[in-house]
Amino acid sequence: MTMSNLSLYTVTALLILDAEGQRVLAKYYNPPHQTAPGTGIPADLGVGPGGPGMGGLTTLKEQKAFEKSVFEKIRRGGGEIHPLPPHIILTRTVVDLHFILVGPLSTSNELMLNQTLNAFFDAVNLLLRGSVEKRNVLEGLDMILLAADETVDDGIILETDAAAIASRVSRPKADTTDIVINEQTIMNAYTNFRDKFSQRIQQL
Repeated sequence: MTMSNLSLYTVTALLILDAEGQRVLAKYYNPPHQTAPGTGIPADLGVGPGGPGMGGLTTLKEQKAFEKSVFEKIRRGGGEIHPLPPHIILTRTVVDLHFILVGPLSTSNELMLNQTLNAFFDAVNLLLRGSVEKRNVLEGLDMILLAADETVDDGIILETDAAAIASRVSRPKADTTDIVINEQTIMNAYTNFRDKFSQRIQQL
């Protein structure tokens, strides 16, 4: 990869497919292209063939056909990195799910893409408390989608720290300390009222 090919827009898609190749989650990215005046052609953002917004994958039909090709590639085996011109596919498989990151074959930094995929997977693992399987992912899909958005936006990698991603997505827990203090305060007030009431009764 030469310096002239470097681009912020490095992720074409982030997918989760099940053991049958069916979509569980799919995020396809299109950079906010500036078009060249009078041409309607996207300005050069350094995005190579197969990159985000370059070469289809905008309709559901195109995406489904692509996901089928990706699944066939994964099913044949051969490791976690698969060339599927003009794309490169990085995968991570666990139980009944395939986590997949797609980038442009000609310009991708494989190490960065791999780090990004691992960060997303590890964040999901943290959010689901180590139980990453289809049923749990579907039940927590709102959190998983947020984790995807914290990891990649418009094809740009935002975060590669799994703990940071998970912490931004996690629902805040109720502050039980306040509840205990409030209950204790009520009990103390009730006890004081009862004692004073008893004293008044005795004085009558």
